[in-house]
Amino acid sequence: MKYDYLIVGAGLYGAVFAHEAHKLGKKVLVIDKRDNIAGNVYTKEVEGINVHVYGAHIFHTNNKEVWEYVNQFAEFNRFTNSPVANYKGELYSMPFNMYTFNKMWGVVTPQEVMDKIEAQKKEAGITEPQNLEEQAISLVGRDIYEKLVKGYTEKQWGRDCKDLPSFIIKRLPVRFTFDNNYFNALYQGIPMGGYTNMVANMLDGVEVKLGVDYLENKKEYDALADKVVYTGAIDAYFNFKLGTLEYRSVRFDTELLDIPNYQGNAAVNYTDRETPYTRIIEHKWFEFGKDKDGNDIPKTVISKEYSSEWKPGDEPYYPVNDDKNGQLYSKYKALADMEDKVIFGGRLGEYKYYDMDKVIEVALAKTKEVLK
Repeated sequence: MKYDYLIVGAGLYGAVFAHEAHKLGKKVLVIDKRDNIAGNVYTKEVEGINVHVYGAHIFHTNNKEVWEYVNQFAEFNRFTNSPVANYKGELYSMPFNMYTFNKMWGVVTPQEVMDKIEAQKKEAGITEPQNLEEQAISLVGRDIYEKLVKGYTEKQWGRDCKDLPSFIIKRLPVRFTFDNNYFNALYQGIPMGGYTNMVANMLDGVEVKLGVDYLENKKEYDALADKVVYTGAIDAYFNFKLGTLEYRSVRFDTELLDIPNYQGNAAVNYTDRETPYTRIIEHKWFEFGKDKDGNDIPKTVISKEYSSEWKPGDEPYYPVNDDKNGQLYSKYKALADMEDKVIFGGRLGEYKYYDMDKVIEVALAKTKEVLK
């Protein structure tokens, strides 16, 4: 055995585990089938702009330990996520707050807003929400649901809102204040210089091999290490023998434009059903339109996001957390628990939609449990 740990995947979970193991003097090899580190938080510099290649990632957490941990590897800016919703050319503030309600209904006090929502909820006859549509109407009323929730959500999930579970939207931020900060988190920002640099700092001193497919050469790689930390898809590990877990995928159409400002905001959500993409990201605004030397950047990069049903060969993004997939995952989990040499971790290894801070939290917890 040449290594103590073989880590499959150079994303956040793998990088945290690798860093902690290396710090304790363990011999570690990290491999990834992509040609880059950092997994889905990978950023690539284009014309001085750190482009979020696999979609926008805004770090936010209430966990002080996690915040202090990531700040070892990067300095974070003060970016605050304040998306704009575009419904057929009408612009609304997100999260839903007093600015949104004022534009939608002309109301000016929180009590007027609550009365309006309560009246629309009663009109819809909702007591116990049974699906996403009913949950949304009970939270924000029918008008906001119809314009700002329904079309966007149906594009994102590829299903009618009546066929989606209510819990998907329970975290929908609704504010009776003039607060445009989408995340209700104590700590928030973007690593200056991009996420790739942050992950490179985590992996400093660790051996990394890229463009390597673990599952194609599993026996050969397993023979190299005492333990394997696997962050790929759990069903792929078992060669899909019990069936295939479902995901939603996202396709990005990214363009470099010879103008300094395309939409004036990092994220604009297109909430009508007819616009084929869910949102447009303008990457430069994550770092306030400045390059690393603090100069204004004369060009811009935008990415249109198209949500789609996952099929083999696509990048899996969001687990479809319904009963059918939950039951299938629990069967794969039982198989995984019998693999005494392998630790399954991360979004794909655990079939969970994790925010970045949660990935780091569970990876740190696992290292404390297994690294002696």
